[in-house]
Parts: sequence; structure tokens; C-alpha cells
Amino acid sequence: MNGTRYGAVMPVLGDLDQVVQVLRASEPEEELYVRWSLGPDVDLTAGAPGQSSKDALTGIDLPGLSANPLTVEDWWGERPLRLWVARRLYDYRHLRELRGPGVRPWVLVGEQCGRGPDNEPLVRCDRPVAWVSERALREADRAVEEQASAEWGPLHRAD
Repeated sequence: MNGTRYGAVMPVLGDLDQVVQVLRASEPEEELYVRWSLGPDVDLTAGAPGQSSKDALTGIDLPGLSANPLTVEDWWGERPLRLWVARRLYDYRHLRELRGPGVRPWVLVGEQCGRGPDNEPLVRCDRPVAWVSERALREADRAVEEQASAEWGPLHRAD
């Protein structure tokens, strides 16, 4: 993977339904994740410490990329897949502001190699799949907010 310019050639998932289609079309053995970062060109370069995220509290390099699984859990049952995906995107939307300009979500096929300090999956990226568009993010926000839960929101410590 090293040395390749992924971000320039990755497709963009134009809306939330396209993100859902990618999940539906994935092979059963493929584990899909969404990662908020500057993208695979930064995360998968030869100069990066082996596909590693950094613990913000201690500065320790973690043994994988922090990512959010798109795989649907059995307990979700027959609920709408669109809402599941919307929630997965909504959960970490605060990272765009927290980590600065250029940070956006992208979907990858990977394998979990550990857990981070916030119990998030740490993954090794096997294959970048696509960027997630701003329109898809707005649609995800809308889908979650339509649930009108007073007790639920993004996973942000400051909120």
C-alpha cells in the first residue's frame, strides 16, 4: 500500500444510501470501518508508524488505526440499515472540528488488531474503499436527529 495515492482515486459516496449500498454489497468476510482522518494517503504512507493512531492523552502510538465499525450487530435486528449507518457516521462527527482542516470520513476494509484507550477498534487497513460526502453526513445527521432522543448525542467528551 505504501507510496500509492489512494485519496485521489477513491470514489466518493454521494449520499447516505450509497454508504448503505457499500455495506450491503460487502463480502461476509470483509469488515468495513469508517475512519475520520486526513485520509489513506496520510494514514498508509511509508513514513507513518505502521498504520498507527496516537492516544491523545499520553501521545503513545497505538498498534492500528482508530476506526468505527460499520458491521451491523445481531441485536440491531430488522431495524433500518440506513439508521445504523447514519448513527455510525454521526457518532464521531466531532472529530472533524477536533482534528482540524481536511479531516473527513472514509470507508475501509480492515481487520481489527486491538482496542484503543476509549475501547475503539484499532484496525489494519487492507483496502481503502471510498470517501463519505458532506451530503451523506448531512443526511446522517438528519436521520439521527429525527429520532428525537433527548438522552443521546455524538460521542464527544466535551458535550
